Amino acid sequence: MAALQPSKAPGSLLPRSLLPRPILVLHRWLGVFVGLLMTLWCLSGFVMIYVDYPRLEPAAQLQGLAPLQLPPGPVWNDPTWEEAGLAPDLPIASARVEMMAGRPVLRIVSAATGDRPIAQMRTMPETIDLATGRKLAPPGRADLARIAADYARGHAIGGAAPALSETGIDQWTVQTYRRSAPLYRADYADPAGTVIYISGRSGEVVQETTRFQRFWGWLGAVPHWLYPTILRQDGALWNQVVVWTSLSGCFLTGTGIWAGIARLRRKRDGTLGSPYKGLWWWHHVFGLFFGLLTLSWVASGLFSMNPWGFLDSSAGPAEAGRLAGPMHWRDVRQALSALGDLPRGARRVETAPLGGRTFLLVSSLPISDGEVSSQRFDAAGKPALFGEDALRAALSGRPSLASLELLEEEDAYYYGRRSPAPLPVWRAVLADAEATRLYIDPVSGRLLRAVDRNGRGFRWLQDGLHRLDLPLLRRRPWWDLVVLPLLAAVTFVCGTGTWMAWNKVRRDVRRLFRMGLRTPARRPVRR
Repeated sequence: MAALQPSKAPGSLLPRSLLPRPILVLHRWLGVFVGLLMTLWCLSGFVMIYVDYPRLEPAAQLQGLAPLQLPPGPVWNDPTWEEAGLAPDLPIASARVEMMAGRPVLRIVSAATGDRPIAQMRTMPETIDLATGRKLAPPGRADLARIAADYARGHAIGGAAPALSETGIDQWTVQTYRRSAPLYRADYADPAGTVIYISGRSGEVVQETTRFQRFWGWLGAVPHWLYPTILRQDGALWNQVVVWTSLSGCFLTGTGIWAGIARLRRKRDGTLGSPYKGLWWWHHVFGLFFGLLTLSWVASGLFSMNPWGFLDSSAGPAEAGRLAGPMHWRDVRQALSALGDLPRGARRVETAPLGGRTFLLVSSLPISDGEVSSQRFDAAGKPALFGEDALRAALSGRPSLASLELLEEEDAYYYGRRSPAPLPVWRAVLADAEATRLYIDPVSGRLLRAVDRNGRGFRWLQDGLHRLDLPLLRRRPWWDLVVLPLLAAVTFVCGTGTWMAWNKVRRDVRRLFRMGLRTPARRPVRR
């Protein structure tokens, strides 16, 4: 019977047969290529902790708008609206009025229908010139210069007039280019090296970067997300590359942990130890201690791509539509025509429907502190405060409410990462099979976040594991004091593993080359 037992190395914990040589060879070769990529992920992770990918936040876009001047009331009753494709019974997802190059414009998104199943967040609005009631022509050179000047004024960007040029897709517009093209770039001569991108279709500013963000973006988000333009512009290809490299990283890390355990040896005094010396010893020991953390980070990076849709969630769009209810152009036009004098510093008027009723939200920008304030008006143009009774009425029906409370503090599913989430906020928990949580703005009644069962799973499998975004670690700088040493240790494991794999592979290649040279030539067959 003893002869049937798998052989072990002296003092080893696991039989050799559980580590097939082809698996070890594959582990070694993956260690060169995928290990190098994982090391790059770790190094760029240090940057990502403090500097994110540049993106234009809604508040920053609002700040770059000129003060709003609404057209007179009769404009809203002009029959040319139907010529612009706005029939009275047209279902509307959202509408907003703001200034563009010195004139008020209406930006409107039609609701998704059976023949147009496009989510609102993925749709560029139609832009209509309120001076004519017709669709806006593409902005000319003078309009683009005016838009850039208004943006500079709102953000206190000094220097000469920006240099304007049409641009193709680049590193910072891979997400917005296709729905915004043609795209124009405005380079300001300010100390921060600010650059904005203006859509030649709608005249909206869609992206902003600074020299600081661009520099650290190349060292952080671009390598961490595998985001070079040539790859990211093909969304399907980029998705597959990230998914399969992450899977390879999981395989590499898992086999490394298994090999590390198998290589442990029991010493004469009964304790376990590593048979290696030097750099191999350090890699072996660190790999045993931090291998599972490495695996969890690679796996959660894979989960962030939601491969094969196993954490798909449609709670956000579905619940937002249910909370808002239906809205038509006639309702929006009536509400806009009834709106009187705007609050001081108003920059935008936008729809904020609730329970099938049309409300307008006026966003203003106080000159003193730059913070955005909002005021809600009903369809008759009168101020309308949002309260618990209105929210309960909008949420009535099925599924019923399990609980409703006004949160003054963040919870496990509503929180900010680099800055606190807006508070207070209404939290409604539905009595459905998903126990869906809704987080609703107490001023506008808009849905800020919806979390169903898959959303909660994504929160813990992705944010919890990848960012170590856990309740006990959420406060800074305690989070930094824990995460930075752990990330350094994982970087060491990946870096040393890559170096040793490279040396091993070079040795293997030399050995195969020598074997090929030593192969005796075939003797000719005598006839």
